[in-house]
Amino acid sequence: MGSLLKDHQISATPRWGSLPTRVRALFITGYHRTGGWLAEAFASDSASEVILEEAAGMAAGLARLRDDVFDAILISHEPGDLNALELLEALRAGSGDDLPTVVLGEQSAQEMDALCYEVGADAYVCVNTATTRALIWQVARAMERHRLVAENRRMQHEQRHRMQLEHDEATRLLEQQHGLIKDQEENCQSNDTQRNQSTSTPLAGLPEPLVAHYREMLRAYVIMGSGSLSEEMHRLTELLASAGVTPQRAMGMHLHVLEHIVRGLGSRSARHVMNRADLLILEVMINLCSGYRQRFYQRLRPARQLILPGFQEAVPPLFR
Repeated sequence: MGSLLKDHQISATPRWGSLPTRVRALFITGYHRTGGWLAEAFASDSASEVILEEAAGMAAGLARLRDDVFDAILISHEPGDLNALELLEALRAGSGDDLPTVVLGEQSAQEMDALCYEVGADAYVCVNTATTRALIWQVARAMERHRLVAENRRMQHEQRHRMQLEHDEATRLLEQQHGLIKDQEENCQSNDTQRNQSTSTPLAGLPEPLVAHYREMLRAYVIMGSGSLSEEMHRLTELLASAGVTPQRAMGMHLHVLEHIVRGLGSRSARHVMNRADLLILEVMINLCSGYRQRFYQRLRPARQLILPGFQEAVPPLFR
């Protein structure tokens, strides 16, 4: 304990972080040793203002922690009077508080470090060899660690919440798109064929290899975009147009595949997948409409044989 009263005043700038300007700490001691010596040691160092409050015994310490808030906890390890390891176990099991905790004792660090870490302490300081500044730094690093842990937990909670919101939004958008398809099909029920198509499932009549191919193309589109899939896109839309697949059924196939992919994302973000899927179905619909328009013009204006250049004179006037 004598070394804590003979501290060297060091003004070097720390490599990371900084010492807190003010710390309110609870010092839990045994019944036979008071904390006046530690308060005197902190008062002799002007690096930080340490407001030290004292509680004697395990019961008093736990009561103070239930009724008040502190920046850090200092526990005096005094075998036979106050066992800091048992106090830490009771503190973690009883209240679940996760406060920066430093254990002080006369045993060497080699004896106590691992034991203190295993019960949740942030550091162990041997009072016979440590300085006051070293103790303040141990408390500061413990406080910094707990702030980082709390910030990390908060960010993880926010990320999980954001992922859940994205999945809920994806589900809502898929339901709305299903509703749009249903409304369009109901508006197009002008004959029995259309009625039968509208009451069937989205994949009715579509071969499974086509659906599997579209699923793989959507996955590739999510990763690579449309740059390397233009030929695949052209062949797919040509196949859909040749088979007479309506835009409603193509959209139904798209939603069926997209729902399967979104369900498989788990805790991963769905926003990127939904954005890329929207671009893919937009490109499919544009190409599909272009294919149907081309076929319409081919039926409206079928190809006819023209007279080759240089043969006009050889054709009798009757056949001109």
